Amino acid sequence: MRPGTHGETQGEMRDEVQDETPDETPAEQGAPTTQTVEEVVRKQLAEALGGGRGMLEAAIPTIAFTVLFLTVHDLRLAIMVSVGCAGVLLAIRLVQRSTPQFVLNALFGIGIGALFAWRAARGGGDAGEQALAYFLPGLLYNLGYAAVMVFTIVIRWPVVGFIVGSVAGDPTAWHSDKHVVRLCSRLTWLLALPCLARVVVQGPIFLAAKNDWWSTDSAVAALGVAKLAMGWPLQVAALAAMVWVLSRNSIPIKPGEPEPHL
Repeated sequence: MRPGTHGETQGEMRDEVQDETPDETPAEQGAPTTQTVEEVVRKQLAEALGGGRGMLEAAIPTIAFTVLFLTVHDLRLAIMVSVGCAGVLLAIRLVQRSTPQFVLNALFGIGIGALFAWRAARGGGDAGEQALAYFLPGLLYNLGYAAVMVFTIVIRWPVVGFIVGSVAGDPTAWHSDKHVVRLCSRLTWLLALPCLARVVVQGPIFLAAKNDWWSTDSAVAALGVAKLAMGWPLQVAALAAMVWVLSRNSIPIKPGEPEPHL
């Protein structure tokens, strides 16, 4: 081998590798991974809400408790069955090493309702009064939740922005983009509508029973039907409407610009 041949060969190989490596243009370096603002928000929102599995995990224990409590009028049995359902779902999550957030959310809601029913029983209330007490925290929650969401829309800090921002790691960066603010306001209205509908329908029934304008048994039956019909079915409808809005609108992200900060 001639002196210097090895060094020359290595130098030529490095030159060839450098020639074959495509140069990245500034536009390519800063190009977004998605094409529209809606795609960015849809991706973050789906992660925050848990998708179909998260909604199902939150719904099953709640439905089990409500149906049993309103049909059997046995608070302890309803709690045991609903907690058992949640326990199975929680065990699956733990085995898969995924977040149990949505199962725990359902258990928290059941616990609050059961606490109100238990307090009514301790106060000497019959099965009908216990059932009415079980519905009260749900009404208060929906009223408060709707009020907060409408307020955030009015002050132009819609709550959906915080939802997607918390998943992205910065709860407030999204507010710097007016397109994202406008989009999140529309989505927040869609989240608020189910809560408003529940209060408008269930609130008068609850008040009628508490003031003896309607029989307790009839009111409890009506509230049970309304709770199931206006629970997760209505929430799924609202989320479907949100998906439709995110699919229908297309605010483009210009080539070379980064994705919106969420």
